[in-house]
Amino acid sequence: MGQPVGVTEKRGARDDIVQFELNRSLTGMSHERYTSREQAAGTRPPDELARRLFDRGGVDAVHIYSNVVTVDLAPGASSDGMLDIIRDLFLYYREPAPS
Repeated sequence: MGQPVGVTEKRGARDDIVQFELNRSLTGMSHERYTSREQAAGTRPPDELARRLFDRGGVDAVHIYSNVVTVDLAPGASSDGMLDIIRDLFLYYREPAPS
């Protein structure tokens, strides 16, 4: 159930910054910035996305403004797998993996 989010990954001006442009807004016109998982304590989609990104590891901060998610990577970290986390934000049911 749910629909995948359309996402495009773009590198920032620095190697430790990565931006993701989404095909939908997560915050409207407000800015949300999280520097720890604990700051993402709400129940809104930007809070859930920030928690999932921090749980993945390698994240120093997450900034979300409308349809743009900017991630500050921890030293030595990569953005591998982040696009999938964002794309699957609204998916609630997945087919079971083949056995």
